[in-house]
Amino acid sequence: MINMLNDTTTSWGIPLHQSQLDQFQLYADELCRWNERMNLTAIVNKDEIVTHHFLDSLSCALCWYDVPQSLIDIGTGAGLPGLPLKLAYPGIQLTLVESIEKKITFLRHMVDTLELEDVVIVPERAEALGQSPTHREQYDVAIARAVADLRVIAEYCLPLCRVGGQFLALKGQQAHEETKQAEPAIRQLGGNLTSITKVPLPNINDHNIVIISKANPTLARYPRAIGVPNRRPL
Repeated sequence: MINMLNDTTTSWGIPLHQSQLDQFQLYADELCRWNERMNLTAIVNKDEIVTHHFLDSLSCALCWYDVPQSLIDIGTGAGLPGLPLKLAYPGIQLTLVESIEKKITFLRHMVDTLELEDVVIVPERAEALGQSPTHREQYDVAIARAVADLRVIAEYCLPLCRVGGQFLALKGQQAHEETKQAEPAIRQLGGNLTSITKVPLPNINDHNIVIISKANPTLARYPRAIGVPNRRPL
């Protein structure tokens, strides 16, 4: 498991020290252990955890302009992709957003167990954060991993990005179709589509990252009230 992780990240130019590899091993072990009593992931094979969770998450680093100082992960679930990126780049100030209590409990456990600093867990909905002065347009990079249709997660994430920052959406085989449909919403929210990058992962054929730059401030009316983006996508 760890050899696959190390070999792939090295080929990507993301070298990991042994202490970081040990943290990834601990993360995988704890994810499997906790998953026995709460449904955190359908993937429990360690090699698949590396490909579908860790490498999937770390592939974001191939798409950002530079290592961000601040990163927000919307709908992080079991900490993906935020925690793997924090393990690889310890200097990142990471904000994990999750509204489900059992997942919040696991996230707090992992932050303590991995002895991570500069990690904030926010038990809140993204729509509320996007209207909060503490979070609105404060982040270098916002990331979401297939939590909803791209039109919806664009409304969650772009209001959180500073102008000049990036929104990265991890998507599967529907990436191009979703992006085409979402382009008017992306522009309306202050973003510009940069590219759709296909990242080859071991045993995964359709892993795409939609890269969106934040070109202009988001209009004050976005994001709309909680639940509205999902019910009525832009």
